[in-house]
Amino acid sequence: MDKEDKKRQSAEKAYEIIKKDLNRDTVLGIGTGTTTNYFIEIINNENLDVKGAVCSSDASKELLSNSNIEILSLNDVYKIDFYIDGADEFNSRKELIKGGGGALTREKILAHFSQTFICIVDDSKYSDLLGNFPVPIEVIELARSAISREIMKIGGKPVYRNNFITDNGNQIIDVHHLDLKVPYEMEQLINNIPGVVENGIFSHRKADIILLSTDDGVKEIRE
Repeated sequence: MDKEDKKRQSAEKAYEIIKKDLNRDTVLGIGTGTTTNYFIEIINNENLDVKGAVCSSDASKELLSNSNIEILSLNDVYKIDFYIDGADEFNSRKELIKGGGGALTREKILAHFSQTFICIVDDSKYSDLLGNFPVPIEVIELARSAISREIMKIGGKPVYRNNFITDNGNQIIDVHHLDLKVPYEMEQLINNIPGVVENGIFSHRKADIILLSTDDGVKEIRE
């Protein structure tokens, strides 16, 4: 099975899991990325009777605009029932690295305020120890170089993401070679640097369910 088929398979499983609980009061959270796009494709083809959806990026919002689902702001809703999103990397504790698409800040906000965070991935994204994928950091432009120097002090190699501006109007630094033996501590350490908006380590708010797509089907990781 090729990688795209695996992505679609995990997205289909996510819809299968949540569809029995969807109702007129349901608010969906929609992430960003190629795997999440398959989930958007699925719900675009369903005549869902839900309250609406909150999207983590303008790109996802544009794709969802083809459906009958009302696009909402997080300010319009009390909570998100199900947040569906992919990941760039994950480990056995359901900790993640996200932000390859640059939407990490909004993704982390939606994940935090969701009741159930379902992460849809293929088996190429698994690592025993996070760090194979660089950690994206959204930064205020004014502080980019100063933040990069701070990152170097803690052992990281920062690389400015050229010609990229987030939906929030900020810049991205992709950080290689960080020590992520304790992702929770590194997530907090980076976010304490002035000028950092958010980083792509999802350890404080891990996934509740990981749907891992393999050649043999989709494995549900819940505990």
